[in-house]
Amino acid sequence: MYTYLMNKVTTMTFDKAIELGEYQPEYLAGFPEWHELSRHVQFQYVKKALENRHKQLVQQYAELSNVLDYRNKPSVKDALKNIDKRIHDLLEEKERLFIEYSDA
Repeated sequence: MYTYLMNKVTTMTFDKAIELGEYQPEYLAGFPEWHELSRHVQFQYVKKALENRHKQLVQQYAELSNVLDYRNKPSVKDALKNIDKRIHDLLEEKERLFIEYSDA
């Protein structure tokens, strides 16, 4: 999955990827500067990206929650459930990465 993405990294900067919430070490490894960082610094970038992704998902949720009449828009309710699931999955991924990086 990430092999394709790593080939496309040339159009994205490392800092921009972090800002946009790209937190997967496999993806970030496509940037040359990733390999120059200590494991501790890599983890600090991963944590920052996780925070950014969480903020983005919460913002998306809030924007959709402002829809006034769910009765006529069942797709909005489904989208909110989807975002809620993505937030839950992100928290599980965060836990996994904390464990992974604490082993080193």
